[in-house]
Amino acid sequence: MRLNFEDLLLMEIFIKASQFILSLSLLIVLHELGHFIPAKLFKTKVEKFYLFFDYKFSLFKKKIGETVYGIGWIPLGGYVKIAGMIDESMDKEHLKEEPKPWEFRSKPAWQRLIIMLGGVIVNFILGIFIYIMLMYTYGEKYLPNENLTDGIWVQDSLAMQVGLQTGDKILSIDGESVKKFSDITVGFINGNRYTIDRNGEKIEKELPVDFISKLVDRGKDAGPVVSARYPFVAAKFDDSSLNKDSGILPKDLIVGVDSISVKYFDEVQNIFSTKKNQEITIHVKRNEELLSFPVKIDENGKLGLYPADLSLVDLDKMGFYKLADIKYSFAEAIPAGFRKSYETLASYVKQLKKIFNPKTGAYKGLGGFISIGSIFPSEWSAQDFWNITAFLSIMLGFMNLLPIPALDGGHVVFTLWEMITGRKPSDKFLEYAQITGFIILVALLLFANGNDIFRLFD
Repeated sequence: MRLNFEDLLLMEIFIKASQFILSLSLLIVLHELGHFIPAKLFKTKVEKFYLFFDYKFSLFKKKIGETVYGIGWIPLGGYVKIAGMIDESMDKEHLKEEPKPWEFRSKPAWQRLIIMLGGVIVNFILGIFIYIMLMYTYGEKYLPNENLTDGIWVQDSLAMQVGLQTGDKILSIDGESVKKFSDITVGFINGNRYTIDRNGEKIEKELPVDFISKLVDRGKDAGPVVSARYPFVAAKFDDSSLNKDSGILPKDLIVGVDSISVKYFDEVQNIFSTKKNQEITIHVKRNEELLSFPVKIDENGKLGLYPADLSLVDLDKMGFYKLADIKYSFAEAIPAGFRKSYETLASYVKQLKKIFNPKTGAYKGLGGFISIGSIFPSEWSAQDFWNITAFLSIMLGFMNLLPIPALDGGHVVFTLWEMITGRKPSDKFLEYAQITGFIILVALLLFANGNDIFRLFD
């Protein structure tokens, strides 16, 4: 059975969406469980425990004891409804009555604080735990930045705009050494300045304040800002190529053009651009044999030969780069998991700061459910799934700590205020604060998902 493009696209969307829903459901249930358990421990009545929202009706519900457990039909989150608490349900009728001993509002401030912090604590613990298990199970495999002894390949216009050239070695960003080559783009997103080694000279350059805006404006199909240099390994000739019968075969490695030795694809490309409509000799390495073939470059400076798509693992096997492959014992995975969690949180906080600075244009990169769903791979990978879930767990924990009234962080602020001053905010104040926070969240949700929709048609 042969699948057409539309079928493949639908299958890819289904696989990504399934992973997103599974990850989101896991995070929501555990987050709400973080509120549920301390509420029960402090003998506070929990009326509802829901995955997703159940406006008007539920897909499933069952009452066990005093709590109704259910699944709503609006997949925008979930909640626990705790008696005597002003929350997203905006059920105010019970507040007109005298507080009952089992209600949230009757509990001491320190107990209410623990109940409110339970969700974010679970999110942070979950993220750390997943990273620890990933380090223990898979370890770390990456290209050390220092192993790019011949520097980077610059083919993106944005990289050129910020002052990069092919062959530059990126040493540090904001004074911090770049350990992993894959960290460079994120470092540029979070950073303000960088240092390079260009032909033995150290040069410091400023990143434009609107770097993120320019990054987003490149479009969703743009490649990486900088690339590792890789060799020209033949894949196949274009059907219209003048050289398809030249004798060059797939997997041949181009090592020379006329009398010039070459190592990287960009070197070959540059030479071809100066040889338009000329006949030249290509030298290739096939297994351990060196061969030469006469070819003709067309008027566009092209050979008509597609290069092979090489992964970093392929380049490691070929001896072009040496990848770091670190394995951890369980004891070693614990600090490694904490380190990864801290780096993830620190990077996310830096990006969030830039979003709130209009000059950066980072708000244009803010995404909703489509953006989050798209980061999942189109094929199932347990390692990728849990990596993304750990990131989302830490992100969810931090976002819920923001002092917005409709979030846990807003309730925490009001409770801390009460503990410090001895004055409890009135129910009416909390009600208005909840409404204000809800409006802010809906506005952010509409803006983020609006960005997603706009990018679909960009």
